[in-house]
This record gives sequence, C-alpha cells and structure tokens, in this order.
Amino acid sequence: MLTGDMLRRSAHRFPDKPAIVFCGPQRSQRVLYRELDAMADRVAHAVLALGLPKGSVVSMLCRNLPAYGAVFFGVARSGCVINNISVLYAPDELGYVLAKSETRVLIYDAQFADKVAAVRASCPGIRHYVSIGGSAGEVPGAIAFDRFIHGQPETPPAVVIDERDAFCMTYTGGTTGHPKGVLMNHRARAITAHTVAVEEHLEADDVVAIVTPLFHVAALNIMFQPAILVGATAVFVTPWSPAAFVDAVEAERITATFMVPTQANALAMLPGLEDRQLKSWTKLSFAGAPMPDWVQVELMRRLPQLRLTQIYGQSEMGVIAALPWQRARDKLGTVGRQPYNVDVAVLRPDGTPAEPGELGEVASRGDNLMIGYYGEPRQTAEFFRLGEGWGLSGDVGVMDAEGYITLIDRAKDMLISGGENVYPKEIEQVLYELPEVAECAVFGIPDEKWGEVPAAYIQLKPGSRLDEARVLAQCEQKLARHKRPRVVRFVEDFPKTPIGKIQKNLLKEPYWAGRKKI
Repeated sequence: MLTGDMLRRSAHRFPDKPAIVFCGPQRSQRVLYRELDAMADRVAHAVLALGLPKGSVVSMLCRNLPAYGAVFFGVARSGCVINNISVLYAPDELGYVLAKSETRVLIYDAQFADKVAAVRASCPGIRHYVSIGGSAGEVPGAIAFDRFIHGQPETPPAVVIDERDAFCMTYTGGTTGHPKGVLMNHRARAITAHTVAVEEHLEADDVVAIVTPLFHVAALNIMFQPAILVGATAVFVTPWSPAAFVDAVEAERITATFMVPTQANALAMLPGLEDRQLKSWTKLSFAGAPMPDWVQVELMRRLPQLRLTQIYGQSEMGVIAALPWQRARDKLGTVGRQPYNVDVAVLRPDGTPAEPGELGEVASRGDNLMIGYYGEPRQTAEFFRLGEGWGLSGDVGVMDAEGYITLIDRAKDMLISGGENVYPKEIEQVLYELPEVAECAVFGIPDEKWGEVPAAYIQLKPGSRLDEARVLAQCEQKLARHKRPRVVRFVEDFPKTPIGKIQKNLLKEPYWAGRKKI
C-alpha cells in the first residue's frame, strides 16, 4: 500500500471530517480531510516542479504543525524521500545530517531559521529552501511555503510509484556516535500502520492525540500515519505538558494517544487527575523506553477506563511486539508478543532460535524491515549479519512458552564485572521496587579490580526522601554481590532523547574520559 493512498482513501470516505486539529498555546486550527488531501497534492506537484530525480531527499525540520502532515503525504506522492529531522539538533548536528542524507530540498519551520542559516554554507547540496511561517528572507534564497505550493494542482500527480520504493527516512537518536539514517519503503511503513491499527484497536471515530515529536517514528509512523489510515482525527498537542494534554482531552474528547514513559510518568503523578473529565480517553499505548511497572499500575488505578497497550519496536523494524491491555496485569514486565503481520524471534549468536527462557537477541524478519542505513553499508550489513532475512535489534531478551518477550537489556549496555555479565535493567527493576523512585539509570563505570562495576543514578518522586543506605540495603537483599551498585547518586533529572530514552552515554562520559569504553 502506498503512503499517499492512505490519506486519499480517508479523504474520499470522510471529506468534511477534521483530519488534523492543532491545539497550540496561542491559536487552534482545523484541517478537514479534503483540505489535507488537496494540500498534499499541491506539495507533491511543487516538489516535482523542481525537476528532482525520483528518490531525491526532501528534509523536513518542523514542530508538530498541520503543514507537517501535508508535506509528509505530499512528498510520499512525489516519489521523493522525506527525511524527518530532529528540531533539537544543534547546528553542527543539523549540518551533519543534512549533508549525510544528501538533502536537495529543506522545508523548515521559520522558528528554526537561525539554525538553517548557520548551516547553509556547509550544505552546498541543498538547492531549495522552503520556510513555513515567518519571513522566508531570514535565509537567503528561501521561499515561503504558501508561495511554494501556490497555484499547484489539487489532483494526484502522474508519478509511477511502487510500494517497494524508498519514501521515508528518520535518523536514529544518536545516543552513541553519529546518528544513522533509517531508510524505509512504503510497504514497510504500511505494515507498521496496520499493526498499530489492529493492536491498538484504532477506528475511524477515534480522536487521537499526537503528543510526541513528528520527526520521530513514535509519533509519525506509530500514531499519525495509522490515524490517517483509519480515518481518525489527529489532535496535535503542541507543546506537550500534562496540563495541556488534559485540557485537550476535555476540549476535543480525545480517545487515544501514544506516550513515551516520561510523559506517562508525569501524568501518573499529576494532582487531581481523577477529578478531570477524561472518560473519553480509553486507549493509551506506550513505547520508546522501559516503562516502570508502578506507572502502569498507578494509571490503571486512577483512570480505570484506560486500556494500556505496550508496543515494542525500532525505527529499523517498526512495531514487532505488542502487549494487549487484556494481558497487561498477568504479563506485566514483558513487551508483548509478535503481531499478526511480522516475524519475531529470540536468536542465539549462531542464528538458531533460543529455547523458552533462554537469553538471546531479539530479531525480526519480513517486509517491515528497513531497506538499510542510508550511506552506511557496513552498519547495514551488521544489522543483517545473521542472514536469512533477519534484522537484529541489539536487545537481549527471553521469550516464554506463549511467545511473550521480556527484554533484559540493550546488548551494548551490558557490563562485564569480574568476568560476569551484568544487565543494568535487572538492577533498575530492583530499584523501581522502592516506592520513592520515579526513574533510575544503571550503567557501568571503570574499576581497577573488576574491570567494570555498576553505578546507579536515581530521580525521586516529588516530596519523597530516600538515602543511599536504604538503596544499598535493597540491592543487598535482592541482588548478587557483583550486581550491586558501587556508586549511588540522586539527581534532579536525566538527559534524554526526544522520545524519553535516558542518554546513559552522557552519564558515563565523566567516568570513562581518557579510557576506551563509553
């Protein structure tokens, strides 16, 4: 299925229904399906009028604005590749990604004009700059978005596109080293959209809140694209805050959303949550980082109508496991089992399937996988190193007899202490048993005797008190000696990626400065 067809068909079915509702701090906007469909066609024709070869990269640097939806589907209809860029990048990072992706057109939110101007000289491959809002003159040679699409036909362009053609690229979070461009075709992202629609029970009458950045797959491909596929209304809550989200639920009668654990954590601790008019909100899916069990339990207690669906996947694979709300209690701690339309396995290093309960690396196989890392043949080969179509997640896990997967840790986060493998997530789970702990991060630091030992950084819930002695006593009771943290530090917050993953590499850096491992 082609991405552009998702919007076209929903526009035929629901022409006068809102496709996007923008809830911003200063204004709101409603875009009907027929309007979004027509705007996407105008974007497609405008891109084609530039004379770019098929498969050329059009980069998008933008907040969650209605124009994002038109550009996403419009570029997909043009036969070009849309590259979704993090708005959090510093100029050096932005310049690297623009150059590495071989971007030919940059469509950017005028709010980030200074960043764009700063990298313009270092990106000679970019031939066209298009500014959304503000003054296009802030970047020499730029054209305003409205002018860019003005007068273009509101009919589908005559472009031959196959579902195996590349259309979408997202750069990985870059928690270590430079980010990599994950290149996807239409079919792969259609599979993910169908997976989410089925596993999260999305329907045309849903009102879906988009509360994470569209430049990441979590919002763009795991919530917005499925919402358009089924003909639901997508509500952009921009910027995110617990209060803004609750207000939007009441005002728009929101029924479903995806959140990263950090957002769910904030809601679980929000005073007066039970007193708000939130009964319409019945579907919550989450992924992106480990969700503490207490957060899930607390949300289910405070909002009994809320059905929690955990999903698990990666930019490179889409959604490869889901834990339905019906099993949320008896399978708490797992990330679910494979959906109906992808293959998932836990594999030994030789590529053979691990037995139930045996450690291995989580892998997936099928049309859901990426084409590869853009311009990175060696890293692409590493991802597919086991052959037979399997792509490797980098996550160590176990699968039970029913097929439910429990993640042990990221393979790269494992530390070796005195010759013994130590998985930080196991230690973090023990720390989360302490009711005062809101979030925690465990990682390896150098030790002259043991090579590496665990360190634990802990953020407490508001108003809670906890000391190192009690933390160490908890670990002494629950963990073998070599797994117990040698350093315990209490912090106000953590450095995180846009989807809520704690950047452990930044926590490690002071300890590993001048040493080989980080």
